[in-house]
Amino acid sequence: MAEKKFVEEITPMEEDFAQWYTDIVKKAELIEYTSVKGCLVIRPYAYAVWENIQRILDTKFKETSHENVCMPMFIPESLLQKEKDHVEGFAPEVAWVTHGGSEPLEDRLCVRPTSETLFCEHYSNIIHSYRDLPKLYNQWVSVVRWEKTTRPFLRTREFLWQEGHTIHATAEEAIAETEQMLNIYADFCEKELAMPVIRGKKTESDKFAGAEATYAIEALMHDGKALQAGTSHYFGDGFAKAFDITYTNKENKKVHPFQTSWGVTTRLIGAIIMTHGDNRGLVLPPDVAPVQAVIIPIAQHKEGVLDRCRELKEELLKAGVRVKLDESDMSAGWKFSEYEMKGVPVRIELGPRDIESGNCVIATRHNGEKTVVSLENIGETVKEALETVRKGMFDRAIANREAHTYRCESIDEIAKALEENGDGFVYAPWCGCEECEDEVKAKAGVGSRCIYDAVSVEGKKCVCCGKDAVHNVVWAKAY
Repeated sequence: MAEKKFVEEITPMEEDFAQWYTDIVKKAELIEYTSVKGCLVIRPYAYAVWENIQRILDTKFKETSHENVCMPMFIPESLLQKEKDHVEGFAPEVAWVTHGGSEPLEDRLCVRPTSETLFCEHYSNIIHSYRDLPKLYNQWVSVVRWEKTTRPFLRTREFLWQEGHTIHATAEEAIAETEQMLNIYADFCEKELAMPVIRGKKTESDKFAGAEATYAIEALMHDGKALQAGTSHYFGDGFAKAFDITYTNKENKKVHPFQTSWGVTTRLIGAIIMTHGDNRGLVLPPDVAPVQAVIIPIAQHKEGVLDRCRELKEELLKAGVRVKLDESDMSAGWKFSEYEMKGVPVRIELGPRDIESGNCVIATRHNGEKTVVSLENIGETVKEALETVRKGMFDRAIANREAHTYRCESIDEIAKALEENGDGFVYAPWCGCEECEDEVKAKAGVGSRCIYDAVSVEGKKCVCCGKDAVHNVVWAKAY
C-alpha cells in the first residue's frame, strides 16, 4: 500500500485565509461536521486543548475562591421574560423546546443560551442575609445560540464555555470582581496562550444585554481582524430587582445585591489557530498543547534505537513534560510533517549516531530551528525549549499586532490606513455619540472593539464629527 503523503496541502493563508483556516481544522483533526449545521464533533485532539484550557482556568478560578456548580439546560419562557433587556438581546438566537414527547408544553422551554436567569432564580431562594454573600460561582457547560452564519470554533450553534456568575453586597465589590476576572482572562491569554490582548470597556451599543457595563479582551488575528477572546460583565442591581432578590443588611434593612458574569468559550481554540498557525498547520502554545514534545526515532529498525527512545520518554515524563513517542512504521519524514501539522511545540529526533554521541536533535515548531543538545539533563533542556517556544510565539504575535496597528485622526485616515496596509487595530478618538460610532462603521468599515482610556484624548477631536473626544477607541473589523 502506498504511504500517505507527508502533508496534505493547505491553502496558503495569503491566498484564501478562510479556506486556510478550514483546511487546518480538518487536516489537523480538530473537528468533524455533523448533520446539524453549526453543531460539530470536537475531536480528541481539539478536546484535549480545551481540557488544558479548562484545567488552567479552573485552577485560577478556585484560587480566587470561586466554586463550580451546574445549572439546568432548560429555561422556562416565563422565567426568561423577567428581564426585558436581556430577553430582547437574545431573542433572535434562542432555540425553543415546544413539545415534551408528543404533548405540547404550556410554557415552552428555552435551550440555555446563557444562564443569568437561572442563577437569579437560585439566588432568590438561597440569599436572605448579608451573611449569605458573596456567592462566587462558575459552571462548565455547553450553550446553544441559533447562529445564521457558522464557522468552526468561532461561531457555532452549540459551543462549550465556562460562565462565572457572582453576587455581592455592594456595587464596589461587584465592580472589583468584574475587573479581576477580566485581568485573569487577559493574563491567561498572554501567558498560557502566548496571545497578546487589549483590555477595555465596550461601548453602550455593544454591551451585553442587561448589563450596566461590559469589559472585553480583544486579540488580533493573522488576517488583521479582531477576535473577542473573553468578556466580563457588571450587572449592577438590575437583575436583582427584576427577580426580586433581596437580603437583610447589617442595618437590618432589605436591599438588593449586585451581580456579575464572565466567560470564555471554545472560540479560544479558533483564536490560537488564527494567531499562531502557519502554512504548515497548527502552532500550539506549550501550556495547552496536548503533546508538548514528540520523540521521532531515526532508523528505528536498528538495534537499541527504540529502547533508548523509550528511556528518553520516561525521563521527560518524570520531568513533567507531556511527551509522545511515535513508534509507528511510518517514515520519519511523514512523522515530521504530521506533528508539524498538529503544532507540537518541540520535536526530538534520536537515531544511532545521536545515541553514540550522547546527543539528540531538538526542533522547535514556531520557527523551525534545529539544535543539537546533550541527552544529559534532557528534561530541563526540553522545558527550557518549551519556554523559548512560548516566548517566541508571543513576541511574534506582538510584532504582527504592532505592524497592523494604526493611529488615526479622521475617518479618511482610517480608510486610507486600511487600504494601504491591510486590516488591523485602529486607535482613534471618539466623542461618545452612537451616531458617530455607526458612521465610522458605515464609512470606514470598522466597528468599535473597546474603549481604551490608557491613551489620553486631551485636546483630541472625534474622528467623525470633530467635537471634543471623550474616549480613545480601538476600531477593527471582527469575527
